[in-house]
Amino acid sequence: MPDPKILLLAALLALTAAFVLFWIAQERARPNRGPLLSGLHSLIGFLTNFFDTLGIGSFATTTTIYRLWRLVPVQQVPGTLNVGDALPTVAQALIYITIVAVGFETLTLLILSAVGGSWIGASIVSRMPKHRIQRGMGIALAVAAVLMVLTALNKMPGGGEALSLTDGKLVLACGITFMLGALMTLGIGAYAPIMIMVSLLGMNPTAAFPIMMGACAFLMPTASAQFIRRQKYSLRAAIGLSLGGVPGVLIAAYIVKSLPLGAVRWLVVVVVAYTSAMLLRAPAAETAEEREQLAAAQS
Repeated sequence: MPDPKILLLAALLALTAAFVLFWIAQERARPNRGPLLSGLHSLIGFLTNFFDTLGIGSFATTTTIYRLWRLVPVQQVPGTLNVGDALPTVAQALIYITIVAVGFETLTLLILSAVGGSWIGASIVSRMPKHRIQRGMGIALAVAAVLMVLTALNKMPGGGEALSLTDGKLVLACGITFMLGALMTLGIGAYAPIMIMVSLLGMNPTAAFPIMMGACAFLMPTASAQFIRRQKYSLRAAIGLSLGGVPGVLIAAYIVKSLPLGAVRWLVVVVVAYTSAMLLRAPAAETAEEREQLAAAQS
């Protein structure tokens, strides 16, 4: 009988192929959108996914870059992150599911839970108005900044030695990953929350890597279908993330492997926190500006 892990990897490759074919078919049926390749977006994809593979999440950093440089409209950011980072995340999952041992039943059920949450979440987020997306992303970045601080201060839970979950712990973990899958479609990275969950449930922290990367690799192509179908993403930016992200993952995983990231983490915390504050105050500022314009028009 073949190794169940091989079947899981085969399913991931099949899903990835279906995602790429769906993406191409959807975009071919639409009018030409101008030049699709961008060196800047590819560089962003390379850097964010390079550091993502080394332990600094890509969603918060990419959102911050997009917001500060105004590269992608805020309502398109969640879709762009999920579509563009799907292929780099699949590359991470193929690497870590292969090299890190974790119980097959635990891994499979947590992946399925995350995928279910992402499908529901994407259907909601792809219909949300701009101001709600701004608030949601602002809260997401604030949470990410807190988790980054805990990581930088070595305050994350220590974990245990288990490589699988059973009974009530497995049910609880499935419920948590379902919610995290839904939240990922809003731009909330799942890596740090899954690491905390795994450690609190007594698992070996290394088991978090195939779980979080496997879950994200299955859920992101699934959720992306909703954003692609409704055109709620930036095609040019997503292509850049994909083209630059995959090489970034491979170089980080096989060549660099580790770096002293202490200073980088604190820099990212500051920038992410600043961007969170900007996003949270943006809806109020825009409402005030609209009121002023309306008053000027009526006077």
